Amino acid sequence: MVKALNAGLRRALAEDPKVLLMGEDIGPLGGVFRVTEGLQAEFGTKRVLDTPLAESGIIGSAIGLAMRGFRPVVEIQFNGFVFPGFDQITTQLAKLTNRHSGAVSMPVVIRIPHGGHIGAVEHHQEAPEAYFAHTAGLRVVAPSTPHDAYWMIQEAIASDDPVIFFEPMSRYWPKGEVDTVENGVPLHASRVVRSGTDATIVAWAGMVPVALRAAEIAAEEGRSLEVVDLRSLSPIDYGPVVQSVQKTGRLIVAQEAPGTVSVASEVAAAVSEKAFYSLESPVLRVAGFDTPFPPAKLEGVYLPDADRILEAVDRALAY
Repeated sequence: MVKALNAGLRRALAEDPKVLLMGEDIGPLGGVFRVTEGLQAEFGTKRVLDTPLAESGIIGSAIGLAMRGFRPVVEIQFNGFVFPGFDQITTQLAKLTNRHSGAVSMPVVIRIPHGGHIGAVEHHQEAPEAYFAHTAGLRVVAPSTPHDAYWMIQEAIASDDPVIFFEPMSRYWPKGEVDTVENGVPLHASRVVRSGTDATIVAWAGMVPVALRAAEIAAEEGRSLEVVDLRSLSPIDYGPVVQSVQKTGRLIVAQEAPGTVSVASEVAAAVSEKAFYSLESPVLRVAGFDTPFPPAKLEGVYLPDADRILEAVDRALAY
């Protein structure tokens, strides 16, 4: 995914001179995860800007640049570091287009590493998507494969609305094929990534491979699980989710974030409204615990794994 994002950003920079990248250490270093490696050397310091360590200032500058016709792409170094810029995102970036009755566009992309599985310290492994998905005026997306990352970053940059772009750190290094000629899936479309008949698992970002692993284990036990990659968290494309639930009759929503007042909560409520008469059991959520993210050696206890998903499947099938 790192290389796919790099290639997507390179293509966006090459095709539109108004696109520019901003962030801490994204220039010669190429960012902590090397997503922007080589881009400053290729496009120059006026297109790929190293910034001071000040997230509020970075995002505020991006807002001003967007008002003058640029398309800034901001990198937040780690997920927990976005909160110093939270006010700029939620009270300015998300509101300006509406405040000006549509006369002002805000084509700003904020890239945020997402989730756990990397053994890091506090403020480095959080999943804060609910804050932004709840905020009217923001689009929120989260790819789970290199192919999706390559295309979704370009589509996000092309959007005239602000986009929060979550990049699952657990997916930065696993390899996958990328079709650079054709995408085929719109930015805000969810997608069935494994077909099944007994229950539906909805996941996104780093939880998608965990859900797929659970489905593989279930298949060995004679159970057929369908997996839907949500891809977009605001807006949510409920079509494939509802169609899947109408077929399987059961839904488990899996996420890394704490479960209370979360995206999983929203999906559970919406499906209960849209597909109530198709449900054979209550919608179940598998999530991180309602605690701060623990020290790295305990992340395996905190983060949902295939076993926790399969436990939920057992409960759903027991009805």
